[in-house]
Amino acid sequence: MAATNRGLVPALFRTEPSEAGTDVAAIPVRIALVWILGYYGAGKLFGAFHGPGIHQTSLFMAQTAHLRPGGVFAVLAGCIELGGALALALGLVSRLAALAIVGDQVMAILTVTGSHGLVSSARAGYDLNLTLIALALVVVGIGAGRLSLDAVIARRLRSNAPGTSSAASSGGTT
Repeated sequence: MAATNRGLVPALFRTEPSEAGTDVAAIPVRIALVWILGYYGAGKLFGAFHGPGIHQTSLFMAQTAHLRPGGVFAVLAGCIELGGALALALGLVSRLAALAIVGDQVMAILTVTGSHGLVSSARAGYDLNLTLIALALVVVGIGAGRLSLDAVIARRLRSNAPGTSSAASSGGTT
């Protein structure tokens, strides 16, 4: 029993991230962002999932968010959301996509939901925006994990770096 406690208790309070733990954490964060942002981005751009489509989104951006020209901001928001979702699904340029998502959600708070409060029964509050910002900042901080195209590209860049042999970069001996 004492041996179990020596291993279990320190593990519960350990603050250094492990590679496997980071990979496991990145998966649900990416899935949640892809699901939500893909839904909203496709709705803005194409009217998918009973979304407003580009015309209604343009009017909303101009009239409610006071962003003009509304069409430019509608396309920009839709592309950030849907494009960010696709980038995160593939794990490609994940940190950049996540930063764009943070900017998109900050703009949503500043222009629309911030005045409604954190949670509002009458209109959307900024609770979802804050949640998406927090999730996106996780990706900015830890990346997409080893199950991503970013990881594949990083491995190839390391193996092609001057002065590195492919055996040394893969952990083998030269």
